[in-house]
Amino acid sequence: MKIRLSQLVSTLSVAAVLVGSSAVAQAYDGQQYEKTAQVKLQEARKIALNAYTGNIVAEELEKEKGGSGLRYSFDIRRGKVTQEVGVDAATGKVLENKAEGPNPD
Repeated sequence: MKIRLSQLVSTLSVAAVLVGSSAVAQAYDGQQYEKTAQVKLQEARKIALNAYTGNIVAEELEKEKGGSGLRYSFDIRRGKVTQEVGVDAATGKVLENKAEGPNPD
């Protein structure tokens, strides 16, 4: 019984670390564009997670065609599916919400 309990504690500890570390990426690409973004990162995260629920595993602020030309791009994982959600950095409008292909950018 003691061995099983210690294995359970060990497994739960590893799971807690994995969940905690994958919840939101700490740093993101595109920080040089933050000053021109009217929608801030925290708000863009909320918008993206409302569009597709899961764990954000990557995020960036990038210049890209469509919308205002500046968007946040989030990779959100739920189960085995990774969804790319793009949020316009000027308006907060969701510009993209699609499953990530086999060769993500």
